[in-house]
Amino acid sequence: MARVYNFSAGPSMLPEAVLKKAASEMLDYEGSGQSVMEMSHRSKVYDGIIKKAEALLREVMNIPDNYKVLFLQGGASSQFAMVPLNLMTKSGKADYVITGQWAKKAYKEAARYGEAKVIASSEDKTFSYIPKLDPSTFTKDADYFHICMNNTIYGTVYHELPDTGDVPLVADISSCILSKPIDVSKFGVLYAGAQKNMAPAGVTIVIIREDLIGHAQEITPTMFNYQIHADNGSMFNTPPCYTIYIMKLVLEWVKNEIGGLEKMQEINEKKAKLLYDFLDSSKMFKGTVVKEDRSLMNVPFVTGDAELDAKFVKESTEAGFVNLKGHRSVGGMRASIYNAMPYEGVEKLVAFMKKFEEENA
Repeated sequence: MARVYNFSAGPSMLPEAVLKKAASEMLDYEGSGQSVMEMSHRSKVYDGIIKKAEALLREVMNIPDNYKVLFLQGGASSQFAMVPLNLMTKSGKADYVITGQWAKKAYKEAARYGEAKVIASSEDKTFSYIPKLDPSTFTKDADYFHICMNNTIYGTVYHELPDTGDVPLVADISSCILSKPIDVSKFGVLYAGAQKNMAPAGVTIVIIREDLIGHAQEITPTMFNYQIHADNGSMFNTPPCYTIYIMKLVLEWVKNEIGGLEKMQEINEKKAKLLYDFLDSSKMFKGTVVKEDRSLMNVPFVTGDAELDAKFVKESTEAGFVNLKGHRSVGGMRASIYNAMPYEGVEKLVAFMKKFEEENA
C-alpha cells in the first residue's frame, strides 16, 4: 500500500499512528467487545472517552478552569450564527475584521441578528495580508470583537492579536488550532471545526468563558444555545462519537509523541520555513501572501501562468502529492501543511517543485 502526501485544506491528513491505533480498535475498543462507532453515547465506556478527550484538550491547550469546552456539530459555519445569538445581547453590536471568505460569512450571518460593523478588510488585495487595526475605530460598547485567526484559503494568520480591552475577543481557529500554544485567557470564545488539525469532519470545538454563557437571545433555537450544551456536558443530543474518539487519539499523539504544543510549533515552523525559503528563491513559483502575515498551516503559491499551474497540479498528483490545487478565488496552488504532514512530505514536495522548475524553465 502506497500512501500519498495529502496537502488538502480539509478534511486533511491524520497522523499515521492515530489511524493505525483506530484500525486496531475498530472491532473491539479496550475489551468492550464493540467499536466506538457503534456504542451508546450514554454508556460508561463512551463517557470515559469524551471525558478523556476534554481533559487532554484542557491539558494540551492549557485551558483555564473558568472556560467550558463544548463538543458540538454543524462546523464552524454554525458558530457564525451561534456566536451572535448568544453574545450579541447587551448593546446588540459586534465588530468584525474581514480577512477572507469565512470571516466575511461570519460577518454576514451576525448582521442578521444585530449591528455588525466591519472594522477593517483586506479584500482589496485578495485577502493577501492582515489589515493594520486602529483601536480608535473599535466599537466601545460592542458585545464582542470577531476575527478569523488563520485564513485557510488565503494563507494569512494573525501574529499579533487586536487589543480589544474589556470587549470579548472571539476567534475562529479552525485551521490553526493545536499548531502552536495559544493564550486562551485572551479570548472570550474560541471555536474550530476539527477537520484540519484535530479529527475527521464532524465535531466542532467551542471554548467559551463561563460568564458569556446564559445570555442567549430569545429567538435562539435550543440547539444553538451554549447554555444547553454546557449544562448537559455536550450530551444534550447524540454527539459525533467516533470523531471525538479520534480527536482523543490525536491529542494523545500531540502530548505523548510530539511532546506538546511548543514542540509542535517547532516542527511546523521548520516545515513552513523549508517551503517559504524555496518560494522566495524560486524563479518560477511565488507565494501570494505578504511575508509578515504568512500562515504556518496554509501556503498558497502561483507560477503566474494558468496553464503551467494546471500542468503542475496534474503532474504533482501523478507523483503522489495530492490536493495541491488552489482555491478558485486565488488560483494556482495551495499546500496545507497541518500537524500531521511530516517534514519529509514538505521536503519531497520542494524537491518535486525544483525538478518541475528545471524541466519547465
